Amino acid sequence: MSFIESIKEKARADRKTIILPESEDERTIRAAAQVLQEGTADLVLIGDPDVIHADAAKYGVDISGASIINPETSEKLEGYVNLLYELRKAKGMTPEAAREALLKDRTTFGVVMLKNGEGDGLVSGACHSTANTLRPALQILKTAKGAKLVSGFFVMDVPNCEYGADGTFVFADCGLNQDPNPEQLAAIASDSANSFRALTGKDPYVAFISHSSKGSAKHALVDKVVAAVEAAHAEYPELVCDGELQVDAAIVPSVAASKAPGSPVAGKANVLVFPNLDCGNSAYKLVQRLAKAEAYGPMLQGIAKPVNDLSRGCSAEDIVGVVAITAVQAQMAA
Repeated sequence: MSFIESIKEKARADRKTIILPESEDERTIRAAAQVLQEGTADLVLIGDPDVIHADAAKYGVDISGASIINPETSEKLEGYVNLLYELRKAKGMTPEAAREALLKDRTTFGVVMLKNGEGDGLVSGACHSTANTLRPALQILKTAKGAKLVSGFFVMDVPNCEYGADGTFVFADCGLNQDPNPEQLAAIASDSANSFRALTGKDPYVAFISHSSKGSAKHALVDKVVAAVEAAHAEYPELVCDGELQVDAAIVPSVAASKAPGSPVAGKANVLVFPNLDCGNSAYKLVQRLAKAEAYGPMLQGIAKPVNDLSRGCSAEDIVGVVAITAVQAQMAA
């Protein structure tokens, strides 16, 4: 069974309600129909019901099982205005500005629904920036208890691959933190390991990636990764991690034997923590395009409730997968 099929099976076992704010996007409508058909989640679409049903008919798909909420006619709008105002008034929010935000931005409307307990997770980003998804999530939901920061990871499922967990990896951070410091990299590693274990059921082996392996190069960027490994060992002693490691040393046993002998991680890493966003974002896109990998994300970790971003280059099938993963994250948070 593939990674995503195992996730869908978990999602079906305890169905959660996932909010999709981007009902104007064809991929979202097609994905919603498939999610409903496969039974991996109950769905709430935000938008004008007449437009949504007309689009579904045009695309030849059935979304009749979804709930549709129109912000402009919702009987709960006034309650949401009050909730958003109370949450943000210390930052200068007025009731008028709260109303405008809820009516103009469907992601904000969906996040307020989530805050009010009327959904278990939210997926957005197919036609909006990461900032558009992340900003209301951070402002309204806040970070999870005990979380040091919010970070983004991709689940990479590489076909016909003997590395990682039968071709399944977590790559982090690939979508959010541009240049994390050593302590932040350590926190990203810990959270990513927890995400990997929760989603795959397998033990995480975390490699801190660099252009150097065990002192083979000298540079300030290498020093940062070495410091991150030291911070991880000190702050998260249960974490099985090592670095600094080049990618081949991290995942290929024969290369690990020569470049990092005795490492508890080298040659079997399944969680790759990249030193900055340039590396992480480039790595996932290369693996996705050249290795024909399925790339699910950027998934967000460290937020109080599951909110996940999508790449604007995503397919409808990608959205289906992220919805299933979000549903499983919601199960874990329950």
